[in-house]
Amino acid sequence: MIRSGARPETLPPRLHGIMNDSENSITVQQLRQWFDDGTPCALLDVREPWELEICRFPDARAIPLSSLPARVGELGTTVPLVVICHHGIRSLHAVAWLQANGIAGATNLSGGIDAWAREIDPSMGVY
Repeated sequence: MIRSGARPETLPPRLHGIMNDSENSITVQQLRQWFDDGTPCALLDVREPWELEICRFPDARAIPLSSLPARVGELGTTVPLVVICHHGIRSLHAVAWLQANGIAGATNLSGGIDAWAREIDPSMGVY
């Protein structure tokens, strides 16, 4: 089960390495480049519904982190899956869980939607 406040040391030992592995994360600048280049990807936002009311990517699929295990079947595996949260911590936990459960193309957005709003799209709401 994924818990929103889980620390890396509470994860199974096989997942410890992924928590600090930059190969499992992209920066907001890299995601912007993917968008500009037309690189196919899907966005998964694991924030809570109240957070989505403040700001969101229009094309992101919203599945709160606590619901992810029950709803993982809704996710495709044909394109890279960029996982988003507020600051990139919950999404990092989600990526670890997704990869351990067969979705190898899951990638964390480092810094989360907050970094996107501050560095890429200042018109997006921050909280």
